[in-house]
Amino acid sequence: MQERPSTTEYPAYFQDYMKLVPEGNIVALFKEQERQTSNLLQGLTDEQARFAYDTEKWTIKEVIGHLTDTERIMSYRLLTIARGDVTPLPGFHEDSYVLQAKFTEMTVASLLAQYKAVRASTIALLESLHDQDWVRQGMANGHVTSVRSLAYIMLGHERHHHNILHDRYFASATYPLNRM
Repeated sequence: MQERPSTTEYPAYFQDYMKLVPEGNIVALFKEQERQTSNLLQGLTDEQARFAYDTEKWTIKEVIGHLTDTERIMSYRLLTIARGDVTPLPGFHEDSYVLQAKFTEMTVASLLAQYKAVRASTIALLESLHDQDWVRQGMANGHVTSVRSLAYIMLGHERHHHNILHDRYFASATYPLNRM
């Protein structure tokens, strides 16, 4: 599946994520992004991963957990729609998920292990899809959404958080620099 989704296949509020996804084979993009995310985060100490660039902002650990939870949810949506299930799928409140999960109590290694497991599962799901599955549409969070748009949303969402990690966390004057 190489064709990008049209703007009628996803809610307008995902347009910024869509713009962040480069051209290329979607599965290859998922694999490359997993490598980039792992490289970006695997050497963090617990002190660094507990860092938040401002009050009321997530810690890096919470960002990792949020990426994983969001991919779990988006992958479930993708699976449901790809299989032709027309059940309207609910939205989710990301802040509630992060608060409930207590990601700050987990190690960076365990958070990354979960991330990698979820990403491997997403890639396996994408590799199993047939051409007609990619263009199927369903309802998620009250909006028409296609299978291919969900794949692009996942990639764009993670790239969005890479940018935030670089620009607001790692570039902060108060970020603990004792990287391993």
